[in-house]
Amino acid sequence: MLANLHVKNFAIIDEIDVDFGTHLNILTGETGAGKSILVGSISIALGARVSSEIIGKNGDHAMVEVVFQISDQATLDQIRELDVEPEDGQIVISRKITENRSINKINGESVPVSVIRKVAALCIDIHGQHEHQSLLDPVRHREIVDEYSGDKCIQIREEVRSLYHLFKKKEKELQQDSLSAEERARQLGFLEYEKEEIEAASLKPGEIEEVEESYRRMSHAGAIAEVLGDVHERSGETAVSAVSHGLRRLQEIRGLDPALDDLTEELMQIEGLLGDFNREVADFMSDFSFDENDLNETQRRLDLIHTLQSKYGETYEDIMEHLQEINEKIEQYADYETYLEKQRSEFEDLKQKLRERSRQLTSCRKKSAAVLEEKLMDALQDMNFAQVDFTIQILQKEMFGPDGMDEVEFMIATNPGEPGRSLGSIASGGELSRIMLAIKSVFADSDAIETLIFDEIDAGISGRTAQKVSEKMSVLGKRHQVICITHLPQIAAMADEHFVIEKDVTESASTTKIRLLDRQEAEEELARLLGGVEITEAVRKSAREMKELADSRKQYS
Repeated sequence: MLANLHVKNFAIIDEIDVDFGTHLNILTGETGAGKSILVGSISIALGARVSSEIIGKNGDHAMVEVVFQISDQATLDQIRELDVEPEDGQIVISRKITENRSINKINGESVPVSVIRKVAALCIDIHGQHEHQSLLDPVRHREIVDEYSGDKCIQIREEVRSLYHLFKKKEKELQQDSLSAEERARQLGFLEYEKEEIEAASLKPGEIEEVEESYRRMSHAGAIAEVLGDVHERSGETAVSAVSHGLRRLQEIRGLDPALDDLTEELMQIEGLLGDFNREVADFMSDFSFDENDLNETQRRLDLIHTLQSKYGETYEDIMEHLQEINEKIEQYADYETYLEKQRSEFEDLKQKLRERSRQLTSCRKKSAAVLEEKLMDALQDMNFAQVDFTIQILQKEMFGPDGMDEVEFMIATNPGEPGRSLGSIASGGELSRIMLAIKSVFADSDAIETLIFDEIDAGISGRTAQKVSEKMSVLGKRHQVICITHLPQIAAMADEHFVIEKDVTESASTTKIRLLDRQEAEEELARLLGGVEITEAVRKSAREMKELADSRKQYS
């Protein structure tokens, strides 16, 4: 669960530190108090894109940190597979945002933001107020059906995708290989020219590097000879004479102090080393000789190598690999009809495998959809869709794609006797919100993700429907940690922990703060939600009754 949120110098938040409860956490506040900023800070902590514009006025950086306490062993194992080691089941994710970059850490160690996103996806699910619009896209319906099956449909779908990519690749190769006799003759002539060019060069392993080194040495022969001559002269008679002179003088005083023995020995070694070095330089100079013809021949060889590299690859291995491909193509053209028949046979085999796996995927989706459809019907009825008829329609396409052959679409009829129609044609924003909440609640039964965040999912609902949604939220809160931003008193009344987000406005600045309410403060906040501008004693009484009713409903939910 999300145990703690710490935000500092983020937009109009100076600094907040929040410890969330384990069940249903409700966040309320006036419009413009900063509720969206708070959710935005959590999203950024979990890897969302961030701009330096969010840095507040109290420093040169913003800081967001979240602390997760993970109890599910499977989730901990998945996190470890990302090379992140939880500490006593705890994950601390922090992001420091500066003018030019963000510094991302998990448990104190710097990590790429991509790792943060992967870890966060295992810990928390954020549902924003606009996410329900994704339900208008049938592609999302297919994904939901696949996800509900667990690994079953998803595993088959990945196999279908892999087969599909191979199928399209083979299809493209077959199209390219279907050449006329004239075009085949032209291609064959070109391949034989390339083969002859590579084989005539007689390139050897390691030769490219050797020729480049030889040419570099030969082309700088003048500079090498000049420097070696100068070094030989300076390390010759003058240097040796100076060292010999020093050695003779040391011999004169050697017996006066035992320590002089070591100095004398060292200088004798220097004399020997200097003589050896001078002789080695002389030997190198005597061997370092070539004529102009050697340089010209090396340059011609290097030019040929560069020509091969520009056509066939940078390394010897690349060029030889290209030659092997040429030989294979020539062999194919030698018995072209046999080769083409083999390609067609492989293509048909692949097509048949893809069709079979696509059919298995369809069967898996139909089984998953049947169970999901029943679960969603129950969940929708719990949220005041009393006469709803919800079906998941699966239609076959004529041709398969990377996700199989299925078109999946959620169909709904909200009144008795009406035919089912697509969500986009009949569902309002409030209805889409409830459908998405129903989906979330169904998935939550088997979902290992411990924390769910709902950002104003109650948009467009009120009255009895709001009451039903609040009860569903409370049931979710028994099995998961739920953090919900709401403007509805029916939902706020169900809170196990109720926080209020406030904006402190002064002449110089506006600052967002958050605090946990006690029972009396929570009832006063409910009265504000109920009464608007003027809060009367009657409104306060209604707020107390609403809270008491919520408490009683939580006992039986």
